[in-house]
Amino acid sequence: MSANSDTTSPSTRREAQVVLPAHLHARPAGQLARAAGGFRSALELDYNGRTVNPTGVLGLMGLGATAGSTVTIRATGPDAHEAVTALTEILANAE
Repeated sequence: MSANSDTTSPSTRREAQVVLPAHLHARPAGQLARAAGGFRSALELDYNGRTVNPTGVLGLMGLGATAGSTVTIRATGPDAHEAVTALTEILANAE
């Protein structure tokens, strides 16, 4: 085992793309931020060349993602799979 390997904290990387059914306005941004804050993984949401941490409502709303836009969710960490799944569901059902 090399001195740089860390076997005590498993890490997973997961990514998903979502086509938004509605604009990313205050209500879905709030739902997304609350959910994102409950995960231990590092999270990112990408839209139109910009990346934000999805735990911040203002950052999410500042992206300007509109209905029909495609956003990408990335997570790296111990609960990455669960995080991407949960955030994808919120975005896919945004009203």
